[in-house]
Amino acid sequence: MPSSPIDDIRIRAVRPMLPAAILIEELPASPAATDLVAESRQLISRALDGAESRLVVIVGPCSIHDPRAALDYAERLKSLADRFAPELFIVMRAYFEKPRSTVGWKGMINDPDIDGSSHVNKGLRTARSVLCGISEIGLPTATEFLDLHVPQHIADLVSWGAIGARTSESQVHRELASGLSMPIGFKNATDGNFRSAIEAIEAARTPHWFPGATKDGIAAILQTAGNEDCHIVLRGGTSTGPNYSQSHVEQVKKALADKGLRQRIMIDFSHANSGKNHLRQPVVAQDVASQIEAGEDAIFGVMLESNIVEGRQDFVAGEPSVYGQSITDSCLSLEQTEPLLEMLARATKRRVARH
Repeated sequence: MPSSPIDDIRIRAVRPMLPAAILIEELPASPAATDLVAESRQLISRALDGAESRLVVIVGPCSIHDPRAALDYAERLKSLADRFAPELFIVMRAYFEKPRSTVGWKGMINDPDIDGSSHVNKGLRTARSVLCGISEIGLPTATEFLDLHVPQHIADLVSWGAIGARTSESQVHRELASGLSMPIGFKNATDGNFRSAIEAIEAARTPHWFPGATKDGIAAILQTAGNEDCHIVLRGGTSTGPNYSQSHVEQVKKALADKGLRQRIMIDFSHANSGKNHLRQPVVAQDVASQIEAGEDAIFGVMLESNIVEGRQDFVAGEPSVYGQSITDSCLSLEQTEPLLEMLARATKRRVARH
């Protein structure tokens, strides 16, 4: 025997992870939810091809921490989705994982009780339950894929996925995207560099072999077919500042064309494009709507952060919190969101009329 331990010397505990197959059996997607996901993915794919005139709008909370409030928001958003359906295809933002530059709450899946207990299996069940509920309301969902094991548990209920600014350069996330079943948006890097996102699109279009796990939780080597439905998401950057203007769109269009890629762009109204100030999201929306109204075809989709209640709060365990208000980034209220959707619908209608 060795005189000193050399393996797992910094591992303090190990818990078994719930296999995806068991979770899916416990919380299966209904036939209606399955049809909704399939149809939504196809529509977003057509939008990427230019065959769908409606603007894809990813809208919802920065992150979900309260399942009841998330489903309440979904009910309210559904009425707006129906109202603007001729011009907008609204997808609810349902984010359960939070990437962190340093430390902080890592999202509902990692820490559903928001107390550092990290009951991941509970988080997976809660996240899947919320996705099932939103689908039953009749809204497609969007999420960011961060942990490589999570997609097996929830991806069948997701219509659009994101690879975030901190992971777009990651080889394993590009490989993951190459095998995911829905359209994927790669965000530009946190400093504003968009070249890495374009390189990610190229990589994810390519078939890959990589280590992973089956839905039964068995380690496996997976082969992918490549994902043709990948695109860039412009979210601004710490070095470049905002990148939503017409000049930025033209620059990205040229870079995509130089690589032989589709000139299709989604613009995030939040994050560095709004300077982390939720009240600047309408300013970004106005600029983007003007581009759309003028006939800019490259902009096929937008993102914005919205919740029942405006702003954000610090969550303190054991103390009352504001129902329907974010505990991560500040969001617009639904009342503030509605006129932005109306403006985007009007701009889209005029773009269609131009053609």
